[in-house]
Amino acid sequence: MASVATYEDANLILRLFELRREEQMRRARAWFLSSFSATTVEEYQALCPPGSDPDAYFRMLVTYWDMAASFVTSGVLHQDLFLESGNELLYVWEKMKFLVPAWRGFMGNPKFLSSLETVAQAAVQRMNRADPNAHATWLANMIKRSASTAKGS
Repeated sequence: MASVATYEDANLILRLFELRREEQMRRARAWFLSSFSATTVEEYQALCPPGSDPDAYFRMLVTYWDMAASFVTSGVLHQDLFLESGNELLYVWEKMKFLVPAWRGFMGNPKFLSSLETVAQAAVQRMNRADPNAHATWLANMIKRSASTAKGS
């Protein structure tokens, strides 16, 4: 990976941003950020029955962020520039990281969302470089924000 971000990196990030603005993706993001809370496969199945909007939203959102993360892990996209452009990927990971090991076993795919996990871990390390408590503080604030959004505040 280049040590300096390129115009191609910036253009890819802008394209990823455009995809996030698509109407169905906006609905998926809003649902996930305010309503997703499963930590087990059973909770997921109850929250997101096959064929339901929540099931489609979940699959759309997590595969989007895993795809975006795969650009970083494969060296196609500059990691620091990508991480500068927002923390939604990290929040998605934080909301589902307890589900992923069981989901990998359930799906029979030990690499499911591995790019998302790798980039989220890099985001945490980057966040904590300047302040070892930065990630914990950020996560606590995101949890509060998510709770108030879910209540309609």
